[in-house]
Amino acid sequence: MGAVAAPNANPSPASHDTEPGAAAAPDSSRPPQPNNHASSTFSSCDPALQPIMRRRARSLPTSPERRKRAAVQCQEPGCRMSRVRFADALGLELTQVKVFQTGEDPSIPLHVLSRLSINSDLWYSSLNLEFTMQCLVPDFQQPADCVDFSSRLQEQQVCLERVSSSDLGLSGTIQVRNVAFEKQVSVRYTFNQWESIHEVCARWKCSIPEKNGQDQVDVFTFFLPVPPFLLHLSTLVQFAARYQVNGQEYWDNNRGKNYTLRCRTHPLKLPRECEESWIHFI
Repeated sequence: MGAVAAPNANPSPASHDTEPGAAAAPDSSRPPQPNNHASSTFSSCDPALQPIMRRRARSLPTSPERRKRAAVQCQEPGCRMSRVRFADALGLELTQVKVFQTGEDPSIPLHVLSRLSINSDLWYSSLNLEFTMQCLVPDFQQPADCVDFSSRLQEQQVCLERVSSSDLGLSGTIQVRNVAFEKQVSVRYTFNQWESIHEVCARWKCSIPEKNGQDQVDVFTFFLPVPPFLLHLSTLVQFAARYQVNGQEYWDNNRGKNYTLRCRTHPLKLPRECEESWIHFI
């Protein structure tokens, strides 16, 4: 489109008194004639269309300053220039195929061969494989199996019921008399004769009636984590149960002796049929 001149605010009439034969000056108040060449070109507000498929651009060349800096660094002692080249760029294959012949012996790892030799020895000796495991064993009788369990609970308001050991630690149950609704039960334990102590809170499990049938007893569960590196023959775990209710504190510490568990060696025999299985090769 041709450009249009802005209108003049104070137009002056063109003079018609011109000398004969003189060329008339162009009228500046008239808009210029449109340019035929410009009007022949199609103009649009839409951006120019570009092809969707493009070639991947190559990496930019290294600047002279960076190339010079890298050359100076490589001249330093101990500097090594590392380059990365891919196999396909060198004309090599990206995969390697190995063809096994029928009569070719398979490649068996040495640890598998050693296990197979142990199996053969066990088979011909007709003996069971024996392992030794270390576990925590209580030095006391389970309180729930004692005949005075109910009397101890009446006397102390709290009493350990049972405890058992596993690979991860100790778990057990504690019974407390339902003196009030708000109560807190915890277990305090140590691995080094009370030089340092740890304490965990027990969680409520259920409520059961007492043997007299009048009062209620709450049962709490607890878990004491025992790290595996502490399980050696000199390991001792001691603990006591604490019961807090109505601003009072009650303890069950096995009548002043604390509940003690010792690490002992426990033999474990593995049947020959289990050793012959291939489960340990997976």
